[in-house]
Amino acid sequence: MRDHILLYLNGRRCQVSDREAFVSLSDFLRRKLGLVGTKIVCSEGDCGACSVLIGRPIDGQMQYRSVDACIQFMFQLDGSHVVSVEGLGRNGTLSPVQQSMVDCHGSQCGFCTPGFVVAMTGMLEEQAKLDEADLRYGLTGNLCRCTGYTPILDAGIGVDGDAHLRVEQLYPSGAMLEDFRLHAPDEIQIRSDWDEQEHLLSAPTDVLSAASVLESHPDATVVAGATDVGVQINKSQTVPSTILDLNRVADMQEIRLDQAELVLGARASWTEIERACEDLVPEFYEILTLFGSPQIRNVGTIGGNIINASPIADSLPFLCVTEAQLELRSTAGSRLVNINDFYLGYKELNLEPGELLWRVRIPLPKEEEVLRLYKVSRRRDLDISGFTAAIRMRLDGETIDEAAIALGAVGPTVIRARQTEAFLKGAPLSEDTMHQAGEIAVQEVRPITDVRGSADYRLQLTRNILLKFYHQTMSTTVPV
Repeated sequence: MRDHILLYLNGRRCQVSDREAFVSLSDFLRRKLGLVGTKIVCSEGDCGACSVLIGRPIDGQMQYRSVDACIQFMFQLDGSHVVSVEGLGRNGTLSPVQQSMVDCHGSQCGFCTPGFVVAMTGMLEEQAKLDEADLRYGLTGNLCRCTGYTPILDAGIGVDGDAHLRVEQLYPSGAMLEDFRLHAPDEIQIRSDWDEQEHLLSAPTDVLSAASVLESHPDATVVAGATDVGVQINKSQTVPSTILDLNRVADMQEIRLDQAELVLGARASWTEIERACEDLVPEFYEILTLFGSPQIRNVGTIGGNIINASPIADSLPFLCVTEAQLELRSTAGSRLVNINDFYLGYKELNLEPGELLWRVRIPLPKEEEVLRLYKVSRRRDLDISGFTAAIRMRLDGETIDEAAIALGAVGPTVIRARQTEAFLKGAPLSEDTMHQAGEIAVQEVRPITDVRGSADYRLQLTRNILLKFYHQTMSTTVPV
């Protein structure tokens, strides 16, 4: 049993224990180490000023991705190499990305600049040259209020790729990888007292051990990506007394095909799922590119999206219309639950004491089926949904043989429009049919008025989305 977190930071070995294991990475960098290049603005993963690179062993080599340090915690980082903006140069000189930001006047007040530099460096880990489209997509998680972004884009395009050094060249990983390999089997348990309360962290290495910890500590806060939990901790300034960290549970990270099913470990990140779905489920891939930002997708997990149980969670309509099966695991064994039977009410789950979400099994859409996914938000990128929907139909010529409809942000949970589905079964695919279906659908939902839209607005979206599905489908199946 180990009582500390082992990581490397800008190439130097670190052991973190006691209360420091419970602080955010941004606080550790700034307050403990004095590395104040990492800036803090929002403390909720929205602005990217705190971006750092985190490398983890993948297939025998370190793979680096940018993350928001404000909502990553030290206990999540065992077996990783953190590179802050201070670690990107060599021998006191600026890195090519930093130099390009200077040359192109990509910085004004400078507060956001380190985050942009780190994010662009992370992009260059995967490709040698960046164009404007790459940058507009890859920098959606970084906000600037001064430059208007144009000089930042110029800087990214102008990076001297021949001079740029990848992180592996700056920090050869051989010794790190061997160190991590030797300590990977260790169970980790850290106890610390502050504010007259004992805090416990458990970081097991397999799902059965994780279930055992949860059985012994039923009130534990389960953490994987922490993109939601991190915000709660930062805003409340309260760290849960017991934390079960899943970041070392390798068998919850798998992504594989099992015949006609896509099997995803609950800890699979959105970045990895996005890449897996680009060819397998292109419609889901397109929606995934709108999830948060690259920094969020690099750590956020499908399990967290499901367990958080938000009625505006972007993945849930898709999972509902595909009849995804959730594999739940406890010390007593495992069981499968259809996701449509998992949500019993607002934040109320069909989850027995001591059970963890282990895997998600998603039946892949068939060739004869039409699948369309929708997200309505005020901004295209990095915004919370005001309305979501998924529609899956199997057509027999111009007749609807089967329909599945899931609507989000119109009730306390994502709603399967069962009455609308029944009406559509056997009906002709026509504009009139969709008008009638929309009137049935609005009777099945219970939207509220909030800052993202009024109840009437969401009712109209419920009607309109069926018509949009019709016109999109006809435009792709009927010659013009």
